[in-house]
Amino acid sequence: MSAGLTSVEICTGAGGQAIGLEQAGFDHLALVEYEHAACETLRLNRPSWNVLEQDLLQWSGKDYKGVDLIAGGVPCPPFSKAGKQLGAEDERNLFPKAIDLVDEIRPRAVMFENVRGLLDAVFETYRNDVESQLRKLGYAPAWRLLNASDYGVPQLRPRVIFVAVRNDISEHFHWPTPQDAEAPSVGETLRDLMAARGWEGADAWAKRASSIAPTLVGGSKKHGGPDLGPTRARAAWAGLGVEGRTLAEEAPGPGFEGMPRLTVEMAARIQGFPDDWKIWGKKTAAYRQVGNAFPPPVAKAVGDKIREALAVRRLHAVA
Repeated sequence: MSAGLTSVEICTGAGGQAIGLEQAGFDHLALVEYEHAACETLRLNRPSWNVLEQDLLQWSGKDYKGVDLIAGGVPCPPFSKAGKQLGAEDERNLFPKAIDLVDEIRPRAVMFENVRGLLDAVFETYRNDVESQLRKLGYAPAWRLLNASDYGVPQLRPRVIFVAVRNDISEHFHWPTPQDAEAPSVGETLRDLMAARGWEGADAWAKRASSIAPTLVGGSKKHGGPDLGPTRARAAWAGLGVEGRTLAEEAPGPGFEGMPRLTVEMAARIQGFPDDWKIWGKKTAAYRQVGNAFPPPVAKAVGDKIREALAVRRLHAVA
């Protein structure tokens, strides 16, 4: 077991939450992910990480008992307005397995993220049931809707964060507060990437793209491809001077006219990924990873607060 703060990550995806928690000081002992492309992305960027490519339902966390944190992006389709909102009845609902892992591993804290639809009134009974199970295990649970743009991400991306802290630590956990500075606009964020191949119109485009982006939509294996979402989302992108019906392989070059398209690299920056984080796979698979990711800056903001709570408890134990 590591001497620092340790974590187990489930449903890791392309690593958005894992990056943020790493930046917050957590050492990932295991990262469980089912999708091959996402696992390759994790291995490409962090060869030292223990990436476990397998079905979470078949995985046991017994070897990681006592880690500081269990975190993950439990699949959102059961609660997404883009889906059928089947909740507990959806075969993709992995919250029961996640709670079983909390029981098995008994971490000091838990952090899961999901779509804002999970806070809809129709899921109140479901949320209450999740809370009840965590309380029986000795945790103080809470839900919070956080907007990515409040933490420097140039995107309108509300996400529901679930944090459960062990009762003996719970009084020391506080939710992060929004940053004072506004998030950068799409134009400010992407101007250099749009100009990378010599497009003369990059500066004028950047001035037009003067607000944050709408929520990126990654889709699933069954639905969605390399585009920026449904008609309403594409219309919002058009308002920023971006063609959203498809993604581009590269930035526009000299003489380009019309509305440029985003590349996977641009989408990743909009999502808050560091520029040196590479996404494995061809355009469709790569963009799906990016569009479904949890912005690293938001994960770091919550992770910092969990770290502070755990540190207070450790100081008391030493004293």
